[in-house]
Amino acid sequence: MRMHFNQADHDRVTAAVAEAEKETSGEIVTIVAHRSDPYHDAGLHWAIGVVFLALSAAAAFPHYFRALCAWLLQSWEHEIEDWKLLTLLLGLLILKFLIVRYALAWMPLRMALTPKGTKARRVRRRAITLFRAVAQGRTRALTGVLIYLSLDEHRAEIVADAAINEKVTPEVWGEAMAALIDGVREGRAADGMAEAVRQVGAVLAQHFPATGDNPNELPDRLIEL
Repeated sequence: MRMHFNQADHDRVTAAVAEAEKETSGEIVTIVAHRSDPYHDAGLHWAIGVVFLALSAAAAFPHYFRALCAWLLQSWEHEIEDWKLLTLLLGLLILKFLIVRYALAWMPLRMALTPKGTKARRVRRRAITLFRAVAQGRTRALTGVLIYLSLDEHRAEIVADAAINEKVTPEVWGEAMAALIDGVREGRAADGMAEAVRQVGAVLAQHFPATGDNPNELPDRLIEL
């Protein structure tokens, strides 16, 4: 079931960002996307893999393949001519490729068969791209943080600006990440995002406490892609 953020969810996350930024000079941006990549290449790779598997099976067990061809062609010949065997093999390979390719056009199946490592890399890449577009270098003190959630992959990323990375190691964001993912798994994505914002804000407040001159340099609202 695809999760959606209603207006109340947006308001809850926006309020959490505004509250967290009261205690820090850092700026938090929240973005949620339904998916970080279409994973077209995953479907193509599976289809190609099935073709090679079928070709390998025909090469390893030629007698079974000849018997299959004889049954398909309803042939009375003692030996089927090579051109008929190769033509039928080509047709079967094309058919297998198309079946797998179009079966994986169904996104839930494609997502299920995409390796976790691939999804993790794509989510991270998208998060970095979005961070560069909306937050990197856009605050005077280089204290912007992006909390990015990709719903279909059930993955999240936290990307921070240069000044923050000098003081905060990536491991520090672990609890915020866990809170966000737990919320998604329980169907409470907005609550998970708001809790992640609170925890990120607490970390920022330790290293970058609020000052008298604390302008709001990045949007507080939840950005839904």
